Amino acid sequence: MTAQIDTRGGLPQLDGTTLVTDSGLETDLIYHHGVDLPSFAAFVLLDDEPGRRLLQRYYREHLETAARHGVGCILETATWRASADWAAAVGWTRQQVVRINRDAVELVAAVRAGVPHQAGPCLVSGCVGPRGDGYVVDARMTVAQARGYHAEQVDVLAETQADLVTLLTATYADEATGFVRAAQAAGVPSVVSFTLEVDGRLPDGSTLGDAVHAVDDATAAGPAYYMVNCAHPQHVRPALDPAAGWTRRIVGVRANASTRSHAELDAATELDDGDPVAFAEDLIGLRSLAPALTVLGGCCGTDVRHIDALAKALSRS
Repeated sequence: MTAQIDTRGGLPQLDGTTLVTDSGLETDLIYHHGVDLPSFAAFVLLDDEPGRRLLQRYYREHLETAARHGVGCILETATWRASADWAAAVGWTRQQVVRINRDAVELVAAVRAGVPHQAGPCLVSGCVGPRGDGYVVDARMTVAQARGYHAEQVDVLAETQADLVTLLTATYADEATGFVRAAQAAGVPSVVSFTLEVDGRLPDGSTLGDAVHAVDDATAAGPAYYMVNCAHPQHVRPALDPAAGWTRRIVGVRANASTRSHAELDAATELDDGDPVAFAEDLIGLRSLAPALTVLGGCCGTDVRHIDALAKALSRS
């Protein structure tokens, strides 16, 4: 079994180590396992044994896939919706969601510990989601409000075995800034992952470069790095400028399988899972535009097949 490194002292992906992520947990559960996820809240599965076994299988398959192809991985906890407002929306109390955040990390860490012959580092990321919808900007928060809101979840995750915390599907810079300040106060490495529309801009209309600059300027370059998620590689391409310094801050992309827009995906009744091999090729192709890109993986519509194709392609590159 590979010994786990002290990632609180440094993240291997920042030193050039390539890592794959897990895939689109929620869409995989809904479309491939017939699971009803209220408000896309996968954390509810942690509350009973059948749900926990399903999550354990999901993480084990992804870790074993990475190991088979000789690469390390990052596994996001099932806590994208495990914050106060979303917990309340599905009938959970604040006290219950505190417990479930801890349980989520413990479950992934146990899977990591139980898989022998790991080919590289396997990091556990405490996953944080936006307070509002991940596709649109609805009620905006100030930086202070965002820090207060996300601190509840970040503080809990910082006390666990999580190696870092990641805000996935951020739609505007102020919320990301508040999240980073909460992580700084808690003493845990943070990652901000913005989502993009088909034109390569954030849902609030800002460019990726402007969003990165805004957060870095407000936090003294607080995030360990930035990512993009919930966008197809062809929607990420126009957002990247290989000549710009900020592009080196983009270290990860978790891509959608589908080329559809967020609005089209929201209205879809069937899964568009694309072609895993083409997905892998498109994703790896982004490295020509983002030289620091070491974290690659899947988001909506992807599953372990896409990560298998990706890890296989990476092992040959």
